[in-house]
Amino acid sequence: MLKPIHRVTCAPALFACQQLMITLALWLTEPGTASVGITQQNIQPPRFLTAIEADWLWNFLQQKKDKKPLLDRANMIADMSVDGKNALKDWIETVSQLAIQFQPSPPIAWPMTQPHKDTAEWTAFKILMEAFYEKGLCSESGLPYRADGTPVASGGVNYKDFVKMFRDQHRLNPNPDAREVCVLCGGLLDNIQVDHWIAKSAFPLLSVCADNLLPICGKCNSTSNKGSKPVHSNGCFDDWFHPYHRHANDNLCLNYVLPDMKVECTSNKPLDQQKVTNLDQLLNLTSRWTREFKLEYANHQDILRQRAQRRIKNGRERQTQADIRNYVQVWKDDLVPTKPHYEVHSLLSDALLEPARLASWATELSDL
Repeated sequence: MLKPIHRVTCAPALFACQQLMITLALWLTEPGTASVGITQQNIQPPRFLTAIEADWLWNFLQQKKDKKPLLDRANMIADMSVDGKNALKDWIETVSQLAIQFQPSPPIAWPMTQPHKDTAEWTAFKILMEAFYEKGLCSESGLPYRADGTPVASGGVNYKDFVKMFRDQHRLNPNPDAREVCVLCGGLLDNIQVDHWIAKSAFPLLSVCADNLLPICGKCNSTSNKGSKPVHSNGCFDDWFHPYHRHANDNLCLNYVLPDMKVECTSNKPLDQQKVTNLDQLLNLTSRWTREFKLEYANHQDILRQRAQRRIKNGRERQTQADIRNYVQVWKDDLVPTKPHYEVHSLLSDALLEPARLASWATELSDL
């Protein structure tokens, strides 16, 4: 969360779809709901708000996952025992109130275990909820909603729309050909992947939640970095940032330890240091930023060596410490905030202007 993060303009469509999911899930867990009653007629209004949503949902349930219609999974949930339904219903109601977890002393504890874990019923529920993302949002036809959340029979928001809107809203340089920046690490936004901040594998009800989807670079979303790691401490979100509910808000501070050629990630606010530490460990920011710091250091070292060798070849005087300082200062002044790794490169430029480092470079180049 090195860069500002905003809700996209199509967030209302995602919120509407999540509400559709919640309505379906709670209906399936009602004591009076059974598989025999899950028909196209029975999901029409007023069960669901509009005929457009009901028709989309019925067509959605006919789609197959692992050669079985999603309707089979809905039927399995509807035929659970009353106790099983009650347990799942409590879980659904808690997870659907995600925002409460970021209030002081949340009145509802975040569930650390899934009801009916490792059972056929939980697997059915998980497959059904995740399908809203995989077969709903990610399909070409998309969700049954326009960007503003209005139901629509065709041409609703899809995965490509969401990613494009997010990129457009978070593009630091308006030039469409300019390099884009990852909102989490500040590096190059390449191999773009939509991350579920809270893993949908554990909390499938959040598979299309607008406050849980975040396009980020492939490095941030890799299994060695964030992947599907938890973003809470044993169900407590107090010491964690959240892209939308609790953003870092310029709270990350990059410092350098020049003798070790290392970047450190700290907080501008002591009370938030644990949040910064957790984010750092989640994304391996210190090690990744340190690598970029060293790579860029080596790049400028090579440039200065090449300049020194040209001067020697042309019979000119060797570079002085003042020459090196001027080179670094010009590079620092030309850094562009909208480019990837701006913060790391700016930190490096400050480090290179320290007298000890300038003197060290001058000595090194004098030995060529």
